[in-house]
This record gives sequence, structure tokens and C-alpha cells, in this order.
Amino acid sequence: MTENNRPTTISWEIPEFEIRERNRNWYLFATLFFLVCIFFSFFEIINWKIIFLGANSNFIFPLILITAAILYIMNESRNPNILDFTLSSTGVKIGNSFYDYDIINTFCVLYKPNEGLKRLYFEFRNGLRHPRLSINLYDEDPIKVRNFLKRYLDEDLTRTTPPISEQLTKLLKL
Repeated sequence: MTENNRPTTISWEIPEFEIRERNRNWYLFATLFFLVCIFFSFFEIINWKIIFLGANSNFIFPLILITAAILYIMNESRNPNILDFTLSSTGVKIGNSFYDYDIINTFCVLYKPNEGLKRLYFEFRNGLRHPRLSINLYDEDPIKVRNFLKRYLDEDLTRTTPPISEQLTKLLKL
């Protein structure tokens, strides 16, 4: 449907999360890093001597690491659900979640075909309650998406690169 020759909604499918390809070296490095962190929770090195911290050991940190590792392994073993993503005149719908435009501060479409970058970002008014939302545009026309959102939201023209947190996540294959 169109209104004044403009689309009233734009929809496409997105995975619940992105799967990163990791080789054997990535898993070896992650395991080594995990073991080093646990080691230094209970020991310290002074003058090239390993000293057990005893009662001064950090017992909570290894528990957090082990819990995170278990959750990570459980999550990695499943395939992402495919969610319907819809931009409408009232807000953004992702699967069963709906975000009214009133709670979104700005949007940004980054399109750099030479770098393989084609993403849509939403910054929320309450950054603590809702983190930044990053959506892959896949085969959607970035100009069409941008022009649609400009009717309802302010565009962040200062963003020219993905956020550092997203770049680190991609670099570390998390």
C-alpha cells in the first residue's frame, strides 16, 4: 500500500543475532584468555614468584566467567530465529517487540558498499533502558529506508562509522 505514492510500511526479515565464523585458533585463544583470567583471580606474580592470594582471592570473578562461558556455549549451539522487521508510521516492530518513535531519539543509515557496510542504527532517548539498535539492511534500499524514516525521526548525520563497540565485536568475533 502507498499513501501519496509513498510506502506506509517497509519490512524485511532479520536473524535474531549474527553468527560469526570462528576458526580453531579463536577457540584456543579464548580458552587461554579464560584460564589466565581465572589464574589471576587466585594468584599474583611478585618478583617472578607466584603467590597464592588465599582469602584475598577474587572468588566472584571466576564464577562470573564460568557462568558467562556456559551461557555463551549454550547460545552458540543454537541457530538464530528469523524475525520480521517492520518500519511503519507508528514505530519499529522487531518480532513481537514494538518501539514507538517517541522513545527513539535518532536514526542513521550507514551505506558504504566498498566496505560491505549497509546498516541502520537507532539511538534511544533512554540509553540505559534501551541500548543502541543495529539492524542489517541486507537487500533493502538504504535510500528508501532513510527517506521513510526521515518523515518520523531526526537523522544523525554525524555518524560516519559503526560504533566502536560494534567494530570490536566484529573484530573479536563475538
